[in-house]
Amino acid sequence: MANHVLSLEIPTVSNPCVLKIFDTSVYSALVGVNRPRLEIVVPGFTYTSELSFVPESSPTLTACDLGLQTENCGTSYVNLPDGIYGIKYIVDPECTVYVNYNHLRMTCALNRYEKILCNIDVADCDPPAKVKEKLKELHLIKMYLEAAKAKVETCHDNQAGMTLFNYAVKLLDKLDCKHC
Repeated sequence: MANHVLSLEIPTVSNPCVLKIFDTSVYSALVGVNRPRLEIVVPGFTYTSELSFVPESSPTLTACDLGLQTENCGTSYVNLPDGIYGIKYIVDPECTVYVNYNHLRMTCALNRYEKILCNIDVADCDPPAKVKEKLKELHLIKMYLEAAKAKVETCHDNQAGMTLFNYAVKLLDKLDCKHC
């Protein structure tokens, strides 16, 4: 029996106002594709944004596309929130051929992480103990972020993933504290 092998890749991007999606599906010529679309639920929202989708494409979605921004679309862009995005790709009107993904977006957290790295005075020699300690803490935070992503996207344990993600952000807050 012929069928499609539906697959989307949702990479981590550093641009806080876009969500990038790549269609990596394998389509069978023996099975039709009728009214393909994406249904996306943004973290913190309950409504579903429905977007038409061109198979084998790679759309770059903004807050306007997802219904989060309604003014100044195309001229200014609102940052998309970090968190779990529910993404469903459907290729038939009866919703019998589809694939679901949970994507943990952590662009803002990773950008903060990299800014902290930029502010650390490291050189190509053994750093002082204080710098070493900060680097160890940053490495631990990065591992928490990676573990959170794995929990959500691979293990399908959203609650555990968000617990780890929130803890990593709390550690970033502590490390990035200006007036502690």
